[in-house]
Amino acid sequence: MKTDYYCHETAIIDEGARLGEGTKVWHFCHIMGNSSLGENCNLGQNVFVADDVVLGNNVKVQNNVSIYSGVICEDDVFLGPSMVFTNIKNPRSAIVRKGAYDRTLVKQGASIGANATIVCGNDIGRFAFIAAGAVVTKEVPDYALMIGCPAKQAGWMSEYGHQLRFDDKGEAVCPESGEKYLLKGNQIRKV
Repeated sequence: MKTDYYCHETAIIDEGARLGEGTKVWHFCHIMGNSSLGENCNLGQNVFVADDVVLGNNVKVQNNVSIYSGVICEDDVFLGPSMVFTNIKNPRSAIVRKGAYDRTLVKQGASIGANATIVCGNDIGRFAFIAAGAVVTKEVPDYALMIGCPAKQAGWMSEYGHQLRFDDKGEAVCPESGEKYLLKGNQIRKV
């Protein structure tokens, strides 16, 4: 049977899983049957994708990431090596809470750095940038740069992944793309 995606021979893709055209699944991955991966995704070595996970198009998942039920990643999301999602806020081994998973939405273009932890139920805004090792315990605004444990906002990022420096008029320019951004209150938008 011909597929429109690549799967390494050591990977396991359960029946019913949906994988988009051009998606690549590398060594020792496991994709459960009730999950959906968009086009041109790339799953590095040792990635686990649980039931009810949705990955949009062009999602890059680096080595050793487990994406648990309740996680939705929109298009162009980057998940760094060994970053962690949770799906229960109060886990106990002896108490079954499989029907109580909290949802986490990672919006378009967001990047989550290596070894970061995203506590469930906290959405990550569009083009947000979560630094390596950060622990996210609250909602993250669009374009926010989050660092530390617990993660605190340390600035704003462009869609190209550069920290933005705003002038006294609340305007900034991405040094790579030349795109302009406007900061008003605690919200940023591209102009």
